[in-house]
Amino acid sequence: MLLMILLAPGCSVILCSAAFAQADPLPSWNDGAARTAIVDFVARVTTPGGRDFVPPAERIATFDNDGTLWTEQPYYFQLAFALGRVKAMASEHPDWKARQPFKAVLEGDSKALAATGEKGLLQIIAATHAGMTTDAFAASVRDWLATAKHPRFNRPYDSLVYQPMLELLAYLRANGFKTFVVSGGGVEFMRPWMERVYGIPPEQVVGSSGVVKFQIGADSKPVLVKEAKVEFIDDGPGKPVGINRFIGRRPIFAFGNSDGDLQMLQWTTAGSGARFAGIVHHTDEAREYAYDRQSKIGKLDKALNAAAAGGWTVVDMKQDWKEVFPPLTTADAAKEAKP
Repeated sequence: MLLMILLAPGCSVILCSAAFAQADPLPSWNDGAARTAIVDFVARVTTPGGRDFVPPAERIATFDNDGTLWTEQPYYFQLAFALGRVKAMASEHPDWKARQPFKAVLEGDSKALAATGEKGLLQIIAATHAGMTTDAFAASVRDWLATAKHPRFNRPYDSLVYQPMLELLAYLRANGFKTFVVSGGGVEFMRPWMERVYGIPPEQVVGSSGVVKFQIGADSKPVLVKEAKVEFIDDGPGKPVGINRFIGRRPIFAFGNSDGDLQMLQWTTAGSGARFAGIVHHTDEAREYAYDRQSKIGKLDKALNAAAAGGWTVVDMKQDWKEVFPPLTTADAAKEAKP
């Protein structure tokens, strides 16, 4: 009788048990080794009295962003944003018409742009990100996301997030985990939208950063202004450094998709107690993309070898995911319909 009182109104023991049994926290994941590994790990570290129990304060989960939580092909989305900024700012910089790498961007010359290499890309990002206040920069990111579309899918960039990973983030948080993004992308490019899209607040976003300077603006109010100087690169070996610097706890759960995530996964699994390392393997050319060892974007080579040697969980996108992207929201559908 007491049990019946504790149940929700109108819910019998049998009906409620059946409802809870049918509730699937990962509905977009196919049954298989990857899903089983995730669910088993979460059960082990959250069962009080169990050998692998981890107190909630220590349940830290870190995720790469590009290629792990949203698409990264045919190029990183922050680069697409920067290229758009070049075109938007061109009238203020007439010299760009004759100066690389800006000339290549304005003429749509992808070969010439590629020839400028990493140095050219850094020039583009520095030129399009510097000199703005942090508030103005955040507003420009939000404005870009409101109108820009992916060249292949013709969808807003922030709708090309992975539905199975959204479910995983929610599943972990429901089980007492604190979820962080640890990405090579610019931290101030990511923070304006990640809470809305992933449920991850700005203070739980770790990324590459440029120098920011405090100054008093023209209206006598204090502002932070971005400078064309790199402060911290949160990629490769920089990821464990960033985790230590900004989070202060070693994760027990980490997910990546490329060699740029290798050191984060190594750092996570090197700790004592139960540990989980996962890799999203892009194998689905029809629904997304298929690439790994030879890709210039999101190269997965050394990390794939380490996964095999260390028993890490490799998620085969084609086999393990029922869905890749979430259905478009009404707002996203409206953006998609715009020319």
